[in-house]
Amino acid sequence: MKRLTISILMMALLPFGCAKKDATVSATTTQAAPALPSDVQNVAAAATAASAPATTTEASGIASESGGTIVATGEFISPVRSELAVKVPGRVAKMYVDEGSRISRGQALLELETDYPRLNLEKAQADIARAVSAEQDAQRDLNRKKELIAKESIPQATYDRSQAMFDQARAAKQSAQAQANIFRQQMADSTLRSPIDGVVAEKRTDVGQRLGDATVALVVVQTTPLKLRFRVPEKEISRVHQGQNVKATVDAYAGDVFQGKVSVVGGVIDPATRSFTVETEFPNRDGKLKPGMFARVELGQ
Repeated sequence: MKRLTISILMMALLPFGCAKKDATVSATTTQAAPALPSDVQNVAAAATAASAPATTTEASGIASESGGTIVATGEFISPVRSELAVKVPGRVAKMYVDEGSRISRGQALLELETDYPRLNLEKAQADIARAVSAEQDAQRDLNRKKELIAKESIPQATYDRSQAMFDQARAAKQSAQAQANIFRQQMADSTLRSPIDGVVAEKRTDVGQRLGDATVALVVVQTTPLKLRFRVPEKEISRVHQGQNVKATVDAYAGDVFQGKVSVVGGVIDPATRSFTVETEFPNRDGKLKPGMFARVELGQ
């Protein structure tokens, strides 16, 4: 009985002993770690700073304020991008430009083979000459019949037939002229011309390839002027207005400052970023700026 009592007391005291041991271990583990050597502390601090997430608004693509000036980053974009296709199907005979070529409005970019349209035009012109001759003969005959009908020398039916022949000859001439105009237009449409001043962004065809009605042959983009978009926090909306001067710099031309103006101030606030879009326009008369370039923008008072 005495041994049983001692065993029960030992079992009751066992949890308290474990708890004490755990407390001792916990106290030991929570003691401060030994300080790093002085030559290692700088390296550890730099690593910690590099791994910390960026908290500046400019890093997230939204403008920030620096000394009263709104600073932002944006990308230059072309206001016009055109995918050009020929109006008539045909095989490419000549290419006048390549990818990256600077172009002007109305400039010929490529030309299709025009052998058949040229032959059709020559035939139409011959038909016009024949129709003009027939119309002149019918006109002379009608003039004679007018004199005779005035003298009642011929019946009315004879005069009516001459009038009908003249009308048919005139209609045939007009039809031949219309057909010739169609072939002339086909000849003109065989040359693809640029609708804008800019550069050739993509060249999707070459000499010898056949193009259909909707086949895109070239992609051209406007480079004068260029647009630049960026976002500004909503609290700065009262400081941004249309026509405001802006400055931009790009890495490709260090030291050069490009001047532009605000063209559009977004009227909607993005609820996710609490910011709005600002669109600016740069003349880019010298063509230095290219679509796709990133720029640092400063928008003052």
